[in-house]
Amino acid sequence: MFNRSFHNLFMESMILGATLLASTSAYAEDNNLVAVNGTQTNIPTAAGIAKRPLSRNQTPRFADNSSETTIAQTPKIPAINSDTSAQQTNSMSQVTSVSQFSDVQPSDWAFGALQSLVERYGCIAGYPNGTYRGNRAITRYEFAAGLNACLSRINELIATATSDLVTKEDLTSLQRLQAEFATELATLRGRVDNLEGRTAELEANQFSTTTKLVGEAVFAVTNAFSGSVHGSNTVFQDRVRLKFISSFTGKDALYVRLTGGNATTLKLPNGTTEGLQTFNLSPANNNDFLDWLAYYFPIGDKIEAYVGAVNGVFFDFIPTLSPYLDSATGAGRALTEFASSSPIYRIGGGAGAGINYKFSDKVVLSLGYLAGDHASPEVGSGLFNGQYGAIAQLAWNPNKNSGIGLTYVNAYQNRGAIFDIGSGGAIVGTAQANTPFDEVITNSYGAEAFYKFSPKVAVNGFFGYTNAKNLTGSGNADIWYYALGLALPDLGKQGNLGGILVGAEPYRGGNPAPANDLSLHIEGFYKYQFTDNIAITPGVIWITAPGQNDDNQDAVIGTVRTTFTF
Repeated sequence: MFNRSFHNLFMESMILGATLLASTSAYAEDNNLVAVNGTQTNIPTAAGIAKRPLSRNQTPRFADNSSETTIAQTPKIPAINSDTSAQQTNSMSQVTSVSQFSDVQPSDWAFGALQSLVERYGCIAGYPNGTYRGNRAITRYEFAAGLNACLSRINELIATATSDLVTKEDLTSLQRLQAEFATELATLRGRVDNLEGRTAELEANQFSTTTKLVGEAVFAVTNAFSGSVHGSNTVFQDRVRLKFISSFTGKDALYVRLTGGNATTLKLPNGTTEGLQTFNLSPANNNDFLDWLAYYFPIGDKIEAYVGAVNGVFFDFIPTLSPYLDSATGAGRALTEFASSSPIYRIGGGAGAGINYKFSDKVVLSLGYLAGDHASPEVGSGLFNGQYGAIAQLAWNPNKNSGIGLTYVNAYQNRGAIFDIGSGGAIVGTAQANTPFDEVITNSYGAEAFYKFSPKVAVNGFFGYTNAKNLTGSGNADIWYYALGLALPDLGKQGNLGGILVGAEPYRGGNPAPANDLSLHIEGFYKYQFTDNIAITPGVIWITAPGQNDDNQDAVIGTVRTTFTF
């Protein structure tokens, strides 16, 4: 007998590859009379399977509800802060001899006959290193799959008027092999027919040939044990998102997201929004609405472009260099918006566009412009005459384990807060930092970095400074923010994530007393991946001196967040 080193791979590559390219009806009783080297002879023919359009398996690059421990959670083009270690794949290449499969030892006539056919017609594919791996004897069904591949190849030659390449001796060998392996070939035919039927059913009932649906549902139990304006009061909140990802060229992606929920923010003293959790960004009373509409597409080989039409934000496409903690506005990683990534990415938002220009695999330049009053035709509004944010960032990724970014944002704000992602309401920081004046123009400077000590230990940090100039009077405001975070992927088991972050949310330096104290943000969480689609994340958020006032009681917020993804 001959060695069976290609047990699993042979069945998959041959049955799902070769036999799907040619119908196994070749092994039925039908015979066709064909001319081979000028002589009429009979050979079983394989009628070609009718080709049908296959639905594109579009993998969402930008899923903000992903449970995988990659670095990027939101659309990054390209994701310089993503874990660049790709899954190992086994590329297939054609080999022309059975003897190239170093694990297989020929031992009988059937192997020799198939070897001769393979060498003549190149009808079996294997790994580039010439092995099918393993140490078990090959089964008759697996051999039949190889035989099927050669039958298909020879019939292809005959169908394309190249039958003179097929010798009479080869046809005789095929007929003998077919007779000996008739039972296995018939079984193989049944398996393929069953697979075809299941494939047809999937195609008939698929959601869309161009669109994939991704969902996230969040159940959260939260309580401010101290420091809340409302006191200690346990709440049960929810948020649901349905995201439709469509592609029209295979390289582009259109995102349409619907959101509904009832999550509201716990109120802290002095109107501060410190400690706001990612799932708090939802409509009230479980209303649903279109909360994100964006389109991504490449321009040549070096530029990938972004157009945001509804609720666009800079971290939609710009690398945030925040390994494992960046949850954007999703509920898959860190608990709060502040712990996800630098507040500099939350200055401004709305509608606009951006690009990532790839100088090399290690250096990416990002540029973007978003306007908050883009839809209003009133004076002082519109795409270019109202509030806006313009960003430029240079990110350097020397290797997959480290990265650093330098970021600049120029913005104009005539309503609401500075760190508002275009919503008008503050997302991170104290009230003093968000609304120092009624009308401001800001210049912000930031540095972000990460380093992975190992696949299970990573640190990231950021530092930022914003200067806000008063446009309705005199004066400037200095606003600071910084943090250092530790991420522990796969803590306890694969898919889990532990995280600790200590820093200061945006605060105004030199603010008049009594609101001139330093507020610290301390956060710890542990995401337990219960199943592939369910994660439970308990965590604690501790805000010292909320509202930049030591007279206020420290806020301690406890949360148990359950995230369902589908």
